[in-house]
Amino acid sequence: MSDVKAVESNTFDTVDARAGLVGSNRMEILLFSLGTGETFGINVFKVREVSDTPFITRAPNMPHGVEGLISLRGNVIPVLSLARILGLPIPEGERQGSMMVTEYSKRTLGFLVGDVDRIVRVEWDKVRAPDNVSTSANGFITAITELPDGKLVSILDVETVLSNTFGEAIVGAIPPISGGHDLNVFFVDDSAVARRKITEVLDKLGVKHKYAVNGLEAWNRLDGMASHARNTGRHVGEEVDVILVDAEMPEMDGYVLTRKIKSDPRFEGIPVVMHSSLSSEANRAMGKQVGVDAYVAKFDADVLAETLRPLLAKGN
Repeated sequence: MSDVKAVESNTFDTVDARAGLVGSNRMEILLFSLGTGETFGINVFKVREVSDTPFITRAPNMPHGVEGLISLRGNVIPVLSLARILGLPIPEGERQGSMMVTEYSKRTLGFLVGDVDRIVRVEWDKVRAPDNVSTSANGFITAITELPDGKLVSILDVETVLSNTFGEAIVGAIPPISGGHDLNVFFVDDSAVARRKITEVLDKLGVKHKYAVNGLEAWNRLDGMASHARNTGRHVGEEVDVILVDAEMPEMDGYVLTRKIKSDPRFEGIPVVMHSSLSSEANRAMGKQVGVDAYVAKFDADVLAETLRPLLAKGN
């Protein structure tokens, strides 16, 4: 059985089974190669299917790394060569033999890779930021994890891949919130691209903000803020009006973080919004399962602003 068929038989459509991972601080990643000898990974929830590379229609004036277009079940989708986008050498005659069809922020894309391997389950607390770890794709990696056999896996930062290929989403005119200078948003996201765009939205809303770069750091900071508020006879709601969390983050994912916040009486009354590239209905349901007050798919600045506006107005 080929690698592609083996992965397909591992069923991407068992959403109910994978939904059981919610709150367990675990995720499943699909392992693949790009011809460099390194192992890369992507969250299974982003992958709709894997196939052999189909016929690709070349088109003029495509961004660097976009190989062309394919028709998939009546929809025309772009196909990207991950190796080219990451600046990795493709040896002459090397076949980009597999394609992953991904759903990311309501956008369907094909990613060409060398070979797919298998699906593995990893603990988020064993996933680390790629600081001080050298890979051939530095800048496009959001995290590193180690498999039981000692093999390192570089987890792809799809947000950076897309922003470098298609450009960052433009944040247009967003009316400020009246009295926004007295409002505070705490947000957490491990992607520098996402943090930059969230900051633009919050600045246009005119609210103050603080951030963390992973779930564990976010919890430690929120726990410290809540303890300090209690010790001084105040409510932490005087320091933070809304908490905005990503779903996928090293060390502690957004589902576990949300559950910890929602089960802690010190944070009673503070809304939690999940802001994630995992945009399917299944992922929205998973967010509701842990108690989020709203779920916003990345990255639509207007939708994010209009989701935050009424929640912030309640605390104004």
